[in-house]
Amino acid sequence: MYKIAVMGDYDSIYGFAALGLDTYPVKGREEGSETLRRLAENEYGVIYLTEELAAVLKNEIAAYSDKLMPAIIPIPGIKGNTGSGIAGVKKTVEQAVGSDILFGGTDAQEGE
Repeated sequence: MYKIAVMGDYDSIYGFAALGLDTYPVKGREEGSETLRRLAENEYGVIYLTEELAAVLKNEIAAYSDKLMPAIIPIPGIKGNTGSGIAGVKKTVEQAVGSDILFGGTDAQEGE
């Protein structure tokens, strides 16, 4: 069975422990990069990380983009939603499906 982790600043992620998720508070790129690598190698199927941390670890995350696991998913932190998380989901869905089915892109409407 695969595990689920949440990474980011402590204030943004500590509540996820109450849901049974493994939390990993990190500060900075170096610590975040090392933690992400360690989690990806240790049976974590899903790794949530704050959008702020995801922006810092963009290159590290890209290294896992063509792999089936782990799924690395940005989430808003306490500083709010930057929109990068939903933009990433939108891009992934567009690549998988071939059109923007989430936000009503023109390709999805042409077939109606």
